[in-house]
Amino acid sequence: MAKPTVLSSLADRFARGDSIVSAWCGLPDPSISAILAQEDFDAVTLDMQHGPITLAEVIRAVPLINAAGKPAVARIPVGEFQNVSRLFDAGVSGVIAPMINTMEDARLFAAYAKYPPMGERSWGSYGGLGASGLDQNSYLKAANGFSLTFAMIETREAMAILDDILALEGIDAVFVGPSDLSIALSGGAKVDATAKEVDEALKHIVARASAANKPVAFYAATAERAKQGLAMGARFVTVMSDSGLLRAGAQNALKITRS
Repeated sequence: MAKPTVLSSLADRFARGDSIVSAWCGLPDPSISAILAQEDFDAVTLDMQHGPITLAEVIRAVPLINAAGKPAVARIPVGEFQNVSRLFDAGVSGVIAPMINTMEDARLFAAYAKYPPMGERSWGSYGGLGASGLDQNSYLKAANGFSLTFAMIETREAMAILDDILALEGIDAVFVGPSDLSIALSGGAKVDATAKEVDEALKHIVARASAANKPVAFYAATAERAKQGLAMGARFVTVMSDSGLLRAGAQNALKITRS
């Protein structure tokens, strides 16, 4: 039996205790994520919640990312759990679900992500099966282990039930959304992803997740913030965004040219 390669690499690295540095893509052209996959990122994350990228464009990008030997991760829009299994069918290694504020949210997410008896994912994998190197029954047996679920923790409601979310079978990791968390923790007063209370919340989440033996992921708008996230115990950090990298590169090039 062939061992899964790209699809299992993210789960394997988490199991080894590695830290993962991911690119973040919201622009819709699949060639952009393919270019970033050729760089030294450990993974590429595709954002359908706030980016203009659609499900169809994500599905086209995934095989390009996987062909570069990198796992693809995708974030769904709020509540669109029906697309979780479609993304795993297409060959992503992880799915991020935003605004997991109740245990019902968490259970629905897990149900769509995992095959029975753990969940209710139905059969129909095409890209995932092909990328796995497994026959269909071996894939069915192994997929729950390498199809990873990231429940986003970004509200007071989620913080209040953090331990219950972490304990739920079928939730593999949590993903901290620092901007929305800053809005929640400030009572809607401000957006400040680097606020002291956000850092304190991240450290608390890391401590509780570590006790449950589950990794924490973290969105970082800058490279400096990504480094801080790793230092605070996050095991998966995204660095800026494709548009942010493009803007930063353009600004740097113009600064050098005109200096």
